[in-house]
Amino acid sequence: MQAADLPLIRTVSRPTVHPDGAWAVVAVTRPDLDADATVGQLWRVPLAPTDTGDPADTTGEAADAPRRLTRGFRDTEPRFSPDGALVAFLRAQPQGAPQLWVLPTEGGEAVQVTDRKLGVSDFRWSPDGKSLAFLSREPEPGRYGSVEGLAANAEGPRRFTEWSWTRNGLGYHRDRPQHVFLVDVPDVTAEPVVQPAPTVQGDAEPRPTVPEPRRVTTDDVDHSGIAFTPDGGSLAVLAELEQGAGQAFRNSLRVLPLTGPAGGGSEVELGTLAPHAVAFGPGGELYVLATDLGPEGKDFVARNAALYVLSAWADPEPRRLTDPETQAFGGEPLPLADGGVLLALETRGTQQVVRITDDGVTTQLTSGDVVLSGFGVGGGTLAVAFGDPGSYGDLGVVDLAGPEGGAPRRLTDFSAPLRAAGIVTPTELTVTGRDGYPVHGWVAVPDPDKHPAGSHPTLLMIHGGPYASYSAGLFDETQVLVDAGYAVVYCNPRGSIGYGQAHGRAIRQAMGTVDLHDVLDFLDGAVAADVRLDGSRVGVLGGSYGGYLTAWTIAHDHRFAGAIVERGFLDPDVFFGTSDIGSFFSAQYVGETPEQIAAQSPQAVAGQVTTPTLVLHSELDLRCPLSQAERYYSTLKRNGVETELVVFPGENHELSRSGRPRHRQQRFEVILDWWKRYLPVG
Repeated sequence: MQAADLPLIRTVSRPTVHPDGAWAVVAVTRPDLDADATVGQLWRVPLAPTDTGDPADTTGEAADAPRRLTRGFRDTEPRFSPDGALVAFLRAQPQGAPQLWVLPTEGGEAVQVTDRKLGVSDFRWSPDGKSLAFLSREPEPGRYGSVEGLAANAEGPRRFTEWSWTRNGLGYHRDRPQHVFLVDVPDVTAEPVVQPAPTVQGDAEPRPTVPEPRRVTTDDVDHSGIAFTPDGGSLAVLAELEQGAGQAFRNSLRVLPLTGPAGGGSEVELGTLAPHAVAFGPGGELYVLATDLGPEGKDFVARNAALYVLSAWADPEPRRLTDPETQAFGGEPLPLADGGVLLALETRGTQQVVRITDDGVTTQLTSGDVVLSGFGVGGGTLAVAFGDPGSYGDLGVVDLAGPEGGAPRRLTDFSAPLRAAGIVTPTELTVTGRDGYPVHGWVAVPDPDKHPAGSHPTLLMIHGGPYASYSAGLFDETQVLVDAGYAVVYCNPRGSIGYGQAHGRAIRQAMGTVDLHDVLDFLDGAVAADVRLDGSRVGVLGGSYGGYLTAWTIAHDHRFAGAIVERGFLDPDVFFGTSDIGSFFSAQYVGETPEQIAAQSPQAVAGQVTTPTLVLHSELDLRCPLSQAERYYSTLKRNGVETELVVFPGENHELSRSGRPRHRQQRFEVILDWWKRYLPVG
């Protein structure tokens, strides 16, 4: 895979399964270099082979092959109505905000449901299928285009009294809180409303005619995590709580009645738990995925979310069903008709589907090198969207009642063009570190047909987070570097997710200690295990926390021919008060005293760096602000280190994952150019 092959990356969304279990709908998205945007459409995928009636047909293939359902610019997030007659989804036009649409499953055109100034971010069907609850930001009057002709730089001043006022990828958020709305589903068989054409040259194009939504939340804070009660009479919603000094972001859980005036309802008492996602079971059970932040609301470092259940939402205390010490669950609980839920388990660089009963019994339904992006159930059929070492995303099915474990039965092959362009399969490796601790990761080596056998310059790649992980799935970062002739080694050192809380919490207020040992030991072990890796020609790179550990590494180990520090957490002292998470992140990961900060700050030891270093950052990064890169680069420059600062305009912390496609391609070109200069192949 080369940088120009980015458009071949197909990502598959969480599937929605028709109530009869016969077929599913997914969104398939991809970067488009011509449009310089991520585009995508909905696809219909049959979930079971179709009997063609031909006795000679023993292939088991479905006559109804996967096919495209829509042709919008970017259609995402499909969800079937309870009766399966409609599919609701989000559609975004070029330069436009996503809006809610519904599509008849028996054929016909999609009908627009919303026309929100700032778009729709998420939605759910009511149990009777007559209405939709959705999330949308509500701008203060006079902001964000709510007054025609009033430019952003002409708006009034913003006044803050809170600890946090921005979000990466969004910007200011206090003056456009995310609320919950309820809207009636339009009659898709009704006569369409014909808008009159503009009568005067220059008249604005008429807005689409859509149902009028009703706002059901009143507090001007961000809301998320909506879920209907089984009877449809109330709605559970997560509401952002005011931060105290040093506290992590957290939500309260409220249940709002949908009759009567907006607001009201009651708060579900969760104690020290910070809820992330909620769902109601068919019997009214309330499932909550939540993290225990401790009595002060600050203890977030490497704290796994656990699943809790309340037999009724007014229960005095939730009952924990999973063990956060050993299990890292994520996503949204999916209740099953016969009890219990499905959840995604993150473990050793994979993500598996796990069934959890109300007694806390867990059954892992998948196994192997599976990386989930979502799952859905209908008619007793479990469909999963997943990646693996040969696919960025495909759809498969898993037997809900079958034996424990196993790979999904693949139904699509959206990554075939990418494999044809050329990919390699990494080798899994575990290295025993200097203190006897096992370090798990992967090694990717260039294709010998393209790069003849021999020793290859080797790159140590470090992931962000830090409570995140590399996975066994197909990864464009690895593939582009390997295609250029570099061996790539990457691992999940202490501090990563998926290996238990103790593994993740090992670097709490001890960053740059055992995590540094782990990545260097893994590099040494990989070189020792494979003669194709040249240990005398090595480079190091990473982003976010990976940028932190890269900068820390080159201040303490001078073997590297070059380094790339990308979107790095480099100056913990300045991080406070400038980052969107600066009010709490540094204090828990690094500490608060000047001595603690200096002992774990790459900026404080930048004077020890001699390695040629590329500092790569995004202009609008609010997670690790541009000032982190600017100070670090300027220090290297002042000290005579060969260095370069590259800043991508208009991009945020997510450039490498969801930035503009042309910028993503240019980023790869900049990275390869740097390695060509300081660690050439051959």
